[in-house]
Amino acid sequence: MYQIDKSLNRIKPLTVKKFSDLGFTERGHLQEWLANESMALGEELLIIQKEFDGFDDTNERLDLLALDKDGNLVVIENKLDDSGRDVVWQALKYASYCSTLKKNQIVEIFQKYLAKTGGDGDAQALICEFLEVPDLAEVVLNSGNQQRIMFVAAQFRKEVTSTVLWLLSHNIQLQCFKATPYGMGDNLFLKLEQIIPTPEATEFMIGINEKEAAEKTAEFELKSRHKIRLAFWQQALDALKASSTDLYNNISPSKDHWIYAGSGMSGCPFDLIFGSKFIRVELVIARTNKVENKFIFDYLVSKKSQIEEAFGDALSWDRLDDKKSSSIRFGHDVDGFNRDNWPGMVNWMVEHIIKLEAALKKPLADAVKALKTEGIETPSYINGDDAC
Repeated sequence: MYQIDKSLNRIKPLTVKKFSDLGFTERGHLQEWLANESMALGEELLIIQKEFDGFDDTNERLDLLALDKDGNLVVIENKLDDSGRDVVWQALKYASYCSTLKKNQIVEIFQKYLAKTGGDGDAQALICEFLEVPDLAEVVLNSGNQQRIMFVAAQFRKEVTSTVLWLLSHNIQLQCFKATPYGMGDNLFLKLEQIIPTPEATEFMIGINEKEAAEKTAEFELKSRHKIRLAFWQQALDALKASSTDLYNNISPSKDHWIYAGSGMSGCPFDLIFGSKFIRVELVIARTNKVENKFIFDYLVSKKSQIEEAFGDALSWDRLDDKKSSSIRFGHDVDGFNRDNWPGMVNWMVEHIIKLEAALKKPLADAVKALKTEGIETPSYINGDDAC
């Protein structure tokens, strides 16, 4: 690794260091770095426990336990300057122990981690937010034998890399990350690079595995929640097309928990949400530019009384300062997967999306007009916005 000296138009090599020479430890440093910056491993992970020892009949403990975006458990084993000979066997044991963990146990493990680290919040809600699902009941955590293993070390012994490559050929999900500390003067740097499998090989393997998994699970998916959603949306769309609104006339049934239709304003669709425990109608303000979204939302908030009076009820106003989008929602608790409830649920959705559209149509158009007047709107050819 080199530092670029712009003034001299030269590059200067950084000095490769050893963790041990720098006084860094596996548990006190490398583990803490990864726990607080999981993106260093190339993807978004939710760390749910450190030093996890919740295994029956053994005192062994793994370094870090995480969830990936597919709900799979990820065992992360850290070594410093040398991987050691037994790291693969050790991690395989941990993965086998974790393979039996059920959804409620995973939530409990994460809740204990939050309490131990001084974090606040509800573990179940945080997992839902991470997986981007409205209800944890709708997802599978730790499915089958899909547990993953990540190794992090400065050097990997040949017996380790050879074993990892052999296991990869048998569809065991492993990754090796080389961690290299560098120094320049008093400044220290850390480089993490995936060396096994290479990123190109990973992409190819993921594609093959996804194809095989899709073929194996297609029939199961149709018999479960996807089939339920398709059936519900068919009923809902039939009722919507027979109603006074034409919002959803060109929308097809979906296996997802949501369907959306354009409001006539770019990046501001009307959504219908179907969950196992609730249904909802909402306006989502999700243009490419965050500043535009917050301006539109704040403009609508300034008309809150007028909008809620037109709608006939109090709405949920979610500015979501830490996110790019904002939303205005109205929900209803239901036993969503009970088909006997569907006629009433469909009627509720039709009634309230019509009310929501009517209450927001003019204020939303006025907000977008004000956006242009204030000179805040970014030209569509820069944003790449499509009319939603």
